[in-house]
Amino acid sequence: MSQPEPSLSLRGVFIAFEGGDGAGKSTQVRLLREYLEELGHTVVVTREPGGTTFGRTVRELVLHGDHVAPRAEALLFAADRAHHVETLIRPALERGDVVITDRYMDSSIAYQGTGRHLGVNEVTQLSRWATQGLAPDLTVLLDIAAEVKPSPRGELEITTVNQVYLDQGRLEVAVMDRGTAWLDTGTYESLLVEH
Repeated sequence: MSQPEPSLSLRGVFIAFEGGDGAGKSTQVRLLREYLEELGHTVVVTREPGGTTFGRTVRELVLHGDHVAPRAEALLFAADRAHHVETLIRPALERGDVVITDRYMDSSIAYQGTGRHLGVNEVTQLSRWATQGLAPDLTVLLDIAAEVKPSPRGELEITTVNQVYLDQGRLEVAVMDRGTAWLDTGTYESLLVEH
């Protein structure tokens, strides 16, 4: 599958917050939105899955419905991401807005690529194809130790997923043309307020 070239015509700024369950993404998204709005920016806050009506349906199905096979789960998240980018994210960026999302493609790479054993490369290619190559200008990776906030998914899984996020963050810093900020939250302290 050939990958589309990223679009250079967008005028806005795209920021993704990534990290395991309980890492503080929602809190940091809220704080950043408030800060940027105080500076006069128009900010669109969204999440995956669930940023659109279609995404809320996918979220309900995958997170609260019957068991979904791993490949079907990856395809549903990719379908949501494609719709999300086409109908919400790209139009906001074209208007010049700041878009902040709670999760984006790195979540699929961690959860479906590694957590569901579908392969990091395969899930990465699927996500890039679904988004037509749209990558965030900045990805903020929040890391929190499993001892601080254990996941209902189980300590073994959260350790594995957190390690994939950390490995992915290091990879992005090394090879991608976009920024990645790796923040070790450790506690629920507010990083954006402190800095």
